[in-house]
Amino acid sequence: MTQRIVIDPVSRIEGHAKISIFLDDQGEVSNARFHVTEFRGFERFCEGRPLWEMAGITSRICGICPVSHLLASAKTGDAILAVRIPLAADKLRRLQNLGQIIQSHALSFFHLSAPDLLLGFESDPAARNVFGLIAAEPELARGGIRLRQFGQEIIEALGGSKVHPAWAVPGGVRAALAPDARERLLARLPEVYATAKLALARFKTLLDPYATEIRTFGTFPSLFMGLVTPEGRWEHYDGRLRFSDASGAIIADQVDPARYQEYLGESVEHDSFLKSPYYKPYGFPAGMYRVGPLARLNICSEIGTPLADAELAEYRQRYGHPATSSFCYHYARLIEILAAIEHIEILLNDPDVIQQPQAGSAALLRASAGINQLEGVGCSEAPRGTLLHHYQVDANGLIKHVNLIIATGQNNLAMNATVTQIAKHYIHNNTLSEGILNRVEAGVRAYDPCLSCSTHAAGTMPLEVSLIAADGQLLDRVAR
Repeated sequence: MTQRIVIDPVSRIEGHAKISIFLDDQGEVSNARFHVTEFRGFERFCEGRPLWEMAGITSRICGICPVSHLLASAKTGDAILAVRIPLAADKLRRLQNLGQIIQSHALSFFHLSAPDLLLGFESDPAARNVFGLIAAEPELARGGIRLRQFGQEIIEALGGSKVHPAWAVPGGVRAALAPDARERLLARLPEVYATAKLALARFKTLLDPYATEIRTFGTFPSLFMGLVTPEGRWEHYDGRLRFSDASGAIIADQVDPARYQEYLGESVEHDSFLKSPYYKPYGFPAGMYRVGPLARLNICSEIGTPLADAELAEYRQRYGHPATSSFCYHYARLIEILAAIEHIEILLNDPDVIQQPQAGSAALLRASAGINQLEGVGCSEAPRGTLLHHYQVDANGLIKHVNLIIATGQNNLAMNATVTQIAKHYIHNNTLSEGILNRVEAGVRAYDPCLSCSTHAAGTMPLEVSLIAADGQLLDRVAR
């Protein structure tokens, strides 16, 4: 008879979910499932809206990564208008996306995962949060908070708001960067460089103590997908899709995102509102793939900036190319923060980002066109992975159909495999502990899933887990 452990809700993730762990008659784990228990419905209620509104509407999907949807939607609009946006607009969009990567990665590492990593998986849950981290390692914690603030300042300087900026539009952007804002951001660079280097150095001290977690937190063969430049370098905004396998072999390259349906299938499972995309040529579920920081560092030839490339070389020396442990998402995230800072410095010193259009003309920032295509796909790299927006419109530009393929969904199969692997390693003979269950949750947090606008950064969500036999007998209970 099957027994079941339920973790409901999973804490310190961005949204609401639960985990079920199934035990066999011997009290050993037979399977585990990650369930997303909320439903948003954006794909349906956008139908009938004008194309021009979609960037502003879809940026409301999430309060943590609004820029990701803003840019993917604007790029879909570019495709439907059939325009090439001005070079300055391209650079400005890139700058805002880099700010988004920094603020989101900083939130994930310093607020959501560092309490486990730096305070310990077995530490007191009442203190295992960002406030406990501030008490234990104030310099690192405060630096992390200010690092996230830096990313938000970039978003605000361009879009006028830290959250849900209505700035990128089909054809380009609404405004360039003000010169005084550029100077303020340049002045912050030495501090954020120092924080990124400090975080990487501190994280590396954890690698030997967490050797078991690295081995058991989602270490398995899978495919990896993300965007790369034509030369195969790390890409965060544009480019083409690359797929590689667990050996590092490239199995598909320079794929136009508009052809994603040839490569990606979407499975719907009965116990979650989160779809499970898969690599269509391999079928379901053999076509499991991962996206996000881990995947981006696995598929690229190099990052293209000196500090990040040096860190990438050390990372690959430690864990191979590709790295297959999902615990390495944390490491990859920190390297991407450093890469983003380097790319931001380059863009802030580019005169195009502060170039103002002539009076009465937006030609330098926005291409003007009407509806020239009835279908378009926009693709960009969100902090959590590759994001696709696919719209169909009528001749008046009214939305007829929307399909959104979210990074977290693309990691769904891998997250399920991860919680199963962790549970099988740590849970035996019907024995539970708060620390063991926190490790199961931490396997999900490694992916930094973004399920809605809400987060549980303080780690104070109530949690009760009961182990109940098939006859209804309570075998064990853990509450927090």
